[in-house]
Amino acid sequence: MLCQFSFKNFKSYKETTTFDFQATSIPEFSESLLKSEKADALLPVGVIYGPNGGGKTNLLLALSCLISTVVKPIYELEKAREKIIIQQKISAAPFYFNEISRKMPTEFEVYFRQGKNEYRYNLSICGDDIVEESLYWKSIGGKRTGMVFDREGAEITLGASINKASINRSVNPKMPYLSFLAINYDIPVIVEVQKWFESCIVKNYANPIADRQIMFSDDESYRKRIVRALNDVDIDVSGYRYDEENHELYTQRMIEGKIYELSFNDESDGTKKMIAALPVILLALQEGRLVIIDELDAKLHPKLLRYVISLFKNKNVNKKGAQLLFTSHDMTTMKNTVFRRDEIWFAAENERHESEIYSLYEIRRENNERVNSTAAYDKQYLEGRYGADPYLTNMLAGGDWQ
Repeated sequence: MLCQFSFKNFKSYKETTTFDFQATSIPEFSESLLKSEKADALLPVGVIYGPNGGGKTNLLLALSCLISTVVKPIYELEKAREKIIIQQKISAAPFYFNEISRKMPTEFEVYFRQGKNEYRYNLSICGDDIVEESLYWKSIGGKRTGMVFDREGAEITLGASINKASINRSVNPKMPYLSFLAINYDIPVIVEVQKWFESCIVKNYANPIADRQIMFSDDESYRKRIVRALNDVDIDVSGYRYDEENHELYTQRMIEGKIYELSFNDESDGTKKMIAALPVILLALQEGRLVIIDELDAKLHPKLLRYVISLFKNKNVNKKGAQLLFTSHDMTTMKNTVFRRDEIWFAAENERHESEIYSLYEIRRENNERVNSTAAYDKQYLEGRYGADPYLTNMLAGGDWQ
């Protein structure tokens, strides 16, 4: 499970930026939290709102860049691996509107839980070259932190969890050492970290055929779950079929005892997007994965969007700690009946054209109090109270909203 993600000098983000899945102490929807006996609870959902060009998508791209940088070398050598769902290798592009930043590395840090341990992985990239890289671990709830490896340029230091005598410390300057170890050695701690990175689903789901290995699984119970979920949101299908020869998907409907088929291309945009989204969403819930989706609300009816969100917040459905991170413009779901205040985030540019993010929980009113959990979030956002300048500086400082 993702705990926290930080990055610096990536696209529209110049300074260190942190997105946090660690739950605050606020009481709303406490039953939906991903709890651990030995560590802080985590959030099942995170949503990012904001104006076009504010940096919403770039935040997701930053996390996608880190994931694809680690996973791509492994995937390229082992293409038979199934259920690794990444779109493409994303290059680390530094902040453009500053001469110094354009020459500096892009930095990433991800903090996550896998199995019984917590891991903190750092990666710094300049151009295509790895500048710095490190991996540290500790047991969940533990206080002692152990180094797995630390890399500065070509110099690599190994920790006690790796048998140093048998490990090659020479590596391609363009390849993460984590990927190199995952490809060439069977090291338990590396296998566990690799498993988390490979489990992340980075999804642009306009084309469901990319996920046919999931949707067209031979597991009949899994296919029934997809159909049942579609029925839950009033998409009245009885099944689906994929024509391998023509590479075309057909939905099936039972009418007066007879099955009729409709080409996927003839379905409504909302139905197409829901059908395309469901396989990875159900896979994530089944296996406890992180799903990253840009503009989940696009062409998706608000009722369908609420349904997807509710799946991750329902502990009876989300039994393995799946998480959903997405961007949205949809105001109908920006409500206290849908989200906790620490699940709602905003991205906006400042006067220097640098993107910044902040959560609804962080915003302070003029009396220095937080936004109330009973507030009409959507209404106040549209009034400009949560938005970009000139409100951003005043809100975070507890200033005047007028």
